[in-house]
Amino acid sequence: MAYSAAKAAELGFARALARELGPNGVTVNAVAPGFIETDISGGALTGERKAQLVAQIPVGRGGNVNDVADLITFLCREESGYITGVTYDVNGGAHIH
Repeated sequence: MAYSAAKAAELGFARALARELGPNGVTVNAVAPGFIETDISGGALTGERKAQLVAQIPVGRGGNVNDVADLITFLCREESGYITGVTYDVNGGAHIH
């Protein structure tokens, strides 16, 4: 429960900061990764458990660090200066509602 509350607070803070800093030309967005295959997840999630998780992801694979980095790079571009106050779920569609 504490994790969910902290995550919601962080996303709310990003939106509030975007509103406050927007007039100064500063954009603020949040990135919320889903299952990203890293050294940490590789050791903790293997075999059938990993296969079950990946089967729930519409794109059919876990994410990688480049999937997250590419979004952040896009958001840092000057051409993305009209995008602010948004949370991006980088999860291969796993949280489609």
